[in-house]
Amino acid sequence: MISKNFYYQLITRVLGIVVTAIVMAFFFLKEYNALGIVVAIALIIQTSLLIQFTNNTNRKIAHFFNSIKNEDFTLRFPENLDIKSLRELNSSLNMLNSMIQKVYLKNEAQEKYYQEIIKQANIGILTLNKKGHILFVNPMMENLLNYKPLNHINQLAQVSEELHRFFSNIEPFENKLFQFSNEREKVQLSIKSTSVMLNKEELLLVVAQDIHKELDKNETDSWIRLIKVLTHEIMNTITPITSISASISKFFKVGDSIKPINELTENQIKSTSKGLDVIKEQGENLMDFVQSYRTFLSVPNPDKEPISALKLLDNVRLLLESSNTNITIKTIVKPFDLEIFADEKLINQVLINLIKNAFQALENRDTGGVITLLAGINENHTKYIQVIDNGSGISEEVMSEIFIPFFTTKNKGSGIGLSLSKHIMRLHGGSIIVVSNDIETKFTLLF
Repeated sequence: MISKNFYYQLITRVLGIVVTAIVMAFFFLKEYNALGIVVAIALIIQTSLLIQFTNNTNRKIAHFFNSIKNEDFTLRFPENLDIKSLRELNSSLNMLNSMIQKVYLKNEAQEKYYQEIIKQANIGILTLNKKGHILFVNPMMENLLNYKPLNHINQLAQVSEELHRFFSNIEPFENKLFQFSNEREKVQLSIKSTSVMLNKEELLLVVAQDIHKELDKNETDSWIRLIKVLTHEIMNTITPITSISASISKFFKVGDSIKPINELTENQIKSTSKGLDVIKEQGENLMDFVQSYRTFLSVPNPDKEPISALKLLDNVRLLLESSNTNITIKTIVKPFDLEIFADEKLINQVLINLIKNAFQALENRDTGGVITLLAGINENHTKYIQVIDNGSGISEEVMSEIFIPFFTTKNKGSGIGLSLSKHIMRLHGGSIIVVSNDIETKFTLLF
């Protein structure tokens, strides 16, 4: 509507100028010079008014966009004009100004919200340009680097020359561990960087986290849980020995004196013999427990070599599938010629542990138990082996404890199978993860 009214106004003025020009030409041809001059003056006035009309509109629009550019939303154009096209133009510009103001305020509120989240984050975040100027840094990063306010990476030289060199040479997509000492403490940072584009300028986004404190916390938690398990196992073994020893001691003592042998009854002698058998059995259990601990600590360094994943899984399947006829073991290897660089004996031990655990998870099934051994390469180009069973799954409470040495929910077993498997994978430079639900449990070995 605005452009149409403006168009009509423009056409009317142009037609008026054309008609005036024709009349002026007619008067001059007829040698009505006086009238021709009057019409010429009118033509000049009309042309001037057309230019003014166009310039006013252009200046108004230019002024509007300049105000938007400068984030000035106070500009208002009068809407009580006689000229309909200008009145509608002003009204539309005012409406557009209000809409842009709402969008701007909404974006500004969102930006403040996101900035507040970043400021409260427990990881350090900063962005810097190629000249080393720090455009944004959150309080956590300033605390980690022990310097505030941070405006340029050259300031880091006052904290540590190594830290300054590291940030001066950091490149996009790096993932490194960096340790330095400041005046307060030793800091071990996990630093990741990535490249971002902002207003056609390439910036470097750096994220840092103090893993030293996190490792200390996790290590302390692990020790606490391990001590609980050790205490539980040792007390379960020692308590019967103490109780039986006290009972046997009463058979042979009267007060502080030793009872004569001829006063012992046959029943007391039999009870003593049985008690000693129990003490022996409990002692052997404790020895087995200690031997398990020694086994956990004495795992040799892997003698790694390329091994066929298909051969590895088939050997394990042939070794174990006959031990339980109600459970089917399937092997899947993609690609078919996949090779894994590992110690075959140690990985065999890990797979046997996992498959035996899967057997126990499926032991209540009469039929339909399936264990799948799957080897492949994931989207991160990491080789893996998975042991998957369709058992009832692992509860959340147990999930957090299964890799703790000597933790077990079974009546039999040392409780070191999974912790030993995790230790073996760590020696290989890999890891083991588990995902479980009501339908299946999946252990993944990552190499």
